Amino acid sequence: MAFFRETDAISGKMAKAYATINGQVEELFYAKSLEATIEKNKVDVPVLGKTNTPQRSAGWSGTGTMTIYYVTSLFRQLMRQYVQTGQDFWFDLMVVNEQPGSSTGRQTTMLKGCNLDSVIAARFDATSDDMLEEEMPFTFNDYDIKDQFNPPVGS
Repeated sequence: MAFFRETDAISGKMAKAYATINGQVEELFYAKSLEATIEKNKVDVPVLGKTNTPQRSAGWSGTGTMTIYYVTSLFRQLMRQYVQTGQDFWFDLMVVNEQPGSSTGRQTTMLKGCNLDSVIAARFDATSDDMLEEEMPFTFNDYDIKDQFNPPVGS
């Protein structure tokens, strides 16, 4: 019987993330977390003689949330530009997951055509000892996996 080796588990703390905005690469060292999800859009396909309603895939949508420390004005400036001019902004996010010493290797995921849903314009909280952070929901319209994890090795 094979067992997963604990040394191959990937720590989220070891990730790296980069945003490419207007051709400039911004290392997101101030990010706390990021999660991007692909959800299939399904449609009902009623079939004569069946009591259930089968479904089939008819597209997909990509959504995500990134939580960052409240230490950059970059995204507020981009949103300000949109508010003033109506010119929207799109960017790509690259996420690298790799654990030193793990035989799992590296996974590099590109989220393409990211577009923020909202940003915090201003913030403070004088009642909290926690550091200020902001959650930024976004959508994306394509993705790619540049590097893939190695298959798990059992011990």
